[in-house]
Amino acid sequence: MGIFSRKVETASFASAPVQAAAGASYINNFITYQTGTDEVRALSVPTISRSRDLLAGIIGSVGLKHYSKQWNGTDYDEVYLPCEPWMETPDPKVTRSFFFVNIFSDMFFYGIAYAYITTRYSTGLPASFTWLPAANMSSTQQTGIPQFFGPSDQLMFNGQELDVNNVVQFLSPIEGILKTGARAINTSIWLDQAADRYASLETVPGYLQQVDGEDMSGDDLGSLASAWAAARKQNAIGALSRQVQFKEFSQNPQEVIADQRKYQSLEMARLCNIPAYMVSAPQEGASMTYQNAEQARQDLYLFGARIYMDAIEQTLSSAQVLPRNRYVEFDIESYIGSEDTSPNGMPNNETDSEL
Repeated sequence: MGIFSRKVETASFASAPVQAAAGASYINNFITYQTGTDEVRALSVPTISRSRDLLAGIIGSVGLKHYSKQWNGTDYDEVYLPCEPWMETPDPKVTRSFFFVNIFSDMFFYGIAYAYITTRYSTGLPASFTWLPAANMSSTQQTGIPQFFGPSDQLMFNGQELDVNNVVQFLSPIEGILKTGARAINTSIWLDQAADRYASLETVPGYLQQVDGEDMSGDDLGSLASAWAAARKQNAIGALSRQVQFKEFSQNPQEVIADQRKYQSLEMARLCNIPAYMVSAPQEGASMTYQNAEQARQDLYLFGARIYMDAIEQTLSSAQVLPRNRYVEFDIESYIGSEDTSPNGMPNNETDSEL
C-alpha cells in the first residue's frame, strides 16, 4: 500500500503543458472544430438521437473509481485508492460529463474517439486531457471503414500531423453505426422526408381525372392541378366542372409510410443496441410495464452502454495513462443501485408481493 500511496502523492503537481507537432495549434481553436455531416444526418432520426441520449445519460452521470489489485493467495482483491484529479475532471475547462459523453458519442458513431494529453505529471503520465472530435481526425495508415484495426501510428487533426504519443485512442470493440448502418439510416431519413411531403398536403392524397369532353393537353392538366392545389393552400373552396373529378387514392400513402416508419424505428433500435421498448419502438407482445420497467436501467447498461464503458475503462487503465497495476472503472453500482421508486413510492427492488 505504501508504494501506491506515494504514487498518488506524486500526482499532486504537474509539468509544463505538452509540446507537440503542428496539428496541436488547432486544438482548442473551436472555430476549426466540426461535427461530421453523416453524424448530423443520423441525429436527425429521432430514434437514433434518443438512443444516443439514453446511453450518454449513463456514461455522463457515472463517476470513476481508482484501484489496484493485490493477490490474497487465492484471488485478487481490489484495493481502492484516491482518485487522480483528472479522474474527477479530465478536462479542467469542461465538466466530466461533457468530456465522457463526447468520447462515447464518437465511439458510437465512428467506432473511435480521441483525447489529447494537454499536461503531464512529473512522472510523464497524463494529468489532463481534451476531447478531439473524430470528424476532424484522419490517418494515412487506416480509414476506419468499416472498422479500425488498432491504434494509428500516424494521426492528423484538421490536416496537420499530431504526435501520437500525446493522443489517447479509444477504440470501440464494435463498429460505429455510421459505418455499418448507413443504408438503414438513409431509409429512415427518406421515410421522414416522405412524411414531411404528405404532411404538407392540403387535402387527402388523390388525383384529378378528366371524365368528359375533349381531352385536355398536358399543360392544361398541369395548370388545373396547380390551381386546385393553390386553392386548397388558401383554405378556399375547391370547384370542379362535371368534366373533371377528384379521386382519392385507394390506399392512403400516409398510412403506408406510418407503418414503414414504425418498423424502421425498430430497426434503428437494433442498430443502436437499445432495447426497443426504451425508445418506444413498436414490438408485438412487448410493452414497458411496471414489472419490466424495474429492469430498464440494467437492460440499458448491459445491452447498450457496457461495451463502450468497458472500452473507456480499459483504455484509461493502459500503460499510456496509468502506472502498472493501477486501474479505473466506472462506479456502475451507484447507477444500478441509485434511488428509484415505483409508482407506489417503494424501492424498485421490492415486488408487489412484498408490499
